[in-house]
Amino acid sequence: MRRALLLAGATLALGLFAVKRGTGMKLDGKTAIVTGASRGLGRAIARELAKRGVKRIAICARTKRDLDEARRELEQLGAIVHSEVCDLRDHFYTTRFIANARDVLGPFDLLVANAATITVAPVEVLDRRDFADAMASIFYSALHPALAVLPEMRKRKSGTIAFITSIGGRIGVPHLAPYSAAKFAEVGLAEALRAEVASDGVHVLTVVPGLMRTGSFTRARFKGDAEKEYTWFGASATAPLLSIDADRAARRIVKAIERGNAELTFTPAARIASKLAVLVPNVFAAAMKLAGRFLPKAGLMPVPRAREGLAIEATSPSKAVGLVRARGRPAAARHGQLRAAHGQLRARSAQVRAQ
Repeated sequence: MRRALLLAGATLALGLFAVKRGTGMKLDGKTAIVTGASRGLGRAIARELAKRGVKRIAICARTKRDLDEARRELEQLGAIVHSEVCDLRDHFYTTRFIANARDVLGPFDLLVANAATITVAPVEVLDRRDFADAMASIFYSALHPALAVLPEMRKRKSGTIAFITSIGGRIGVPHLAPYSAAKFAEVGLAEALRAEVASDGVHVLTVVPGLMRTGSFTRARFKGDAEKEYTWFGASATAPLLSIDADRAARRIVKAIERGNAELTFTPAARIASKLAVLVPNVFAAAMKLAGRFLPKAGLMPVPRAREGLAIEATSPSKAVGLVRARGRPAAARHGQLRAAHGQLRARSAQVRAQ
């Protein structure tokens, strides 16, 4: 028993030392892939990497239109950019994108797996397809590029993979069941890989962000009472005390990559929530149940198909929707969330505001 306790203590001490010491990365001159970099947090991370000296960056998106502006922005910062239309949900197209990018830029030192979509709705209006879509656009969109870069990183005995997960991958959030389920899976993947590939010189960082002011709610999808779902979600994502500026979040993530951290959790609200869920699980569960009761009901005539936030903004006469839209518009414009809005929606939005 005494030997076992001594061994356990020594193992714990070595673990704490390794966490503190980390396996940092000097970014100057490195080559990186950032998924989901055409807008939102991914775009902010790609910008920050370019500012920190990363010279070659590969980005992808499902449409060319989303890529062009991000590519030009990174090139203005001095980066050599490979951009390619790619659906990360498909393993074949992902491996082809990684191979093409490697041919242009050379071996990759860093992968930031950031791509994700969000559906906001009560569970009674969700179906299997909503969960399958979340797993494809979140979990598999992180898994596929990770599997594509890992063999060469392990062979070279160096490299970093940063998984951008969510506080929704630590605690189940009501009305975000598909998103939380997929993010929980991504957290598990990151933690398993970290333990397995560390001996090969590959470092894995799990980033667990809370709410961020990226304007992403404009591109989220809403079902049920779509306008009310948009309002509570958008108001939360733009609240100064609950959310963090996306550029500030990107700086923290890039610093964690440089330091070789195993995990990074922010905001204060996210850190508190994740700790409470572990320390007092029953109390925390009761609080989440109470919060769930205040969220919108599906309504007598729930929206059968998901509506994108931009479409809700453009067509809703609701003052609450207008307030959320106005508050989130600067961040949405800054982080490329508005470029894909169709001219019809913008015209209709002007009409609604004029009424």
